[in-house]
Amino acid sequence: MIAYFVLVHRYPAQFKRLFKAIYAPGNVYVVHVDKSSGAELAQEISDFLDPYQNAETLESRDALWGGYSLVDAELRGMARLLEMGDEWTHYINLSGQDFPLKSQNYICQFLAANPGKQFIRALDQRKKRPETLNRISHLFVEADGNMNATGLARPYLAGDTPFIGTQWKAVTRSFCEFVCHDPQAQRFKDFYRNSLIADEAFFQTVIMNSGDHGTVTNDDLRMIDWVPDGDIKLRPRNYESKDFGDLKRSTDLFARKFDAEDDAEILTMLERHLQSPAASAYQTPIRVLVPDSPSHAPQFAAA
Repeated sequence: MIAYFVLVHRYPAQFKRLFKAIYAPGNVYVVHVDKSSGAELAQEISDFLDPYQNAETLESRDALWGGYSLVDAELRGMARLLEMGDEWTHYINLSGQDFPLKSQNYICQFLAANPGKQFIRALDQRKKRPETLNRISHLFVEADGNMNATGLARPYLAGDTPFIGTQWKAVTRSFCEFVCHDPQAQRFKDFYRNSLIADEAFFQTVIMNSGDHGTVTNDDLRMIDWVPDGDIKLRPRNYESKDFGDLKRSTDLFARKFDAEDDAEILTMLERHLQSPAASAYQTPIRVLVPDSPSHAPQFAAA
């Protein structure tokens, strides 16, 4: 069984297609709708989920890009999923603009074949992304819908190494229990509450600095095409119908991102693909990771 946490802030029709594609009665689902997106969207999502077993919305709060509020939403989602059942073994987070490339049967078999593994991008921030260290070397405050730089320098957590990656992950239930409830995780929560873009660093840093959580694979199982957005920053390109062949052949479990308002046909093509033997019958895939390739390790902009 899998526990899914989905962040939604727009495109309710697209979210509904995503949810139907990942829904299986044995799984559990929690959806967070950004409070700033409005009560109408939150109510629409809640009404949609009402007929589904083991699916519910989380209390809506503001989820600001760059802010610890995104980490807070995920921790609250994890905690609620832990309360909803004790049979699920893995946690996967998604955004409302993601879409699966494999069926739930395939994904369950994949996770069962990789017990104890944590699928999360985790790179030593000092060695691999030194240009981002100002996110943690100075104090940031999230207030009034903005991330505010105070200019105040601060030391890093003594004896710990900062890590960085992407927001996306597939991790074990035991790690969720640890990061939500173990007192050892509290120092990381206290520190990263006043950092910038904590959602790309908090979970990585906890998992790499707080004991044995199994094998960390440095892979988030997402197919993402990073394209330039400014001088040094990259952003995920929206996949379109022309990309279907590459998406179909991918060994990743999910892809991001999609915009159905620009190209809805690609979702239709993927929905059909999920019914095919290739997307449903699990075979051990050959995953070749190139640690600093654009498709798996995006360059991060200096804040």
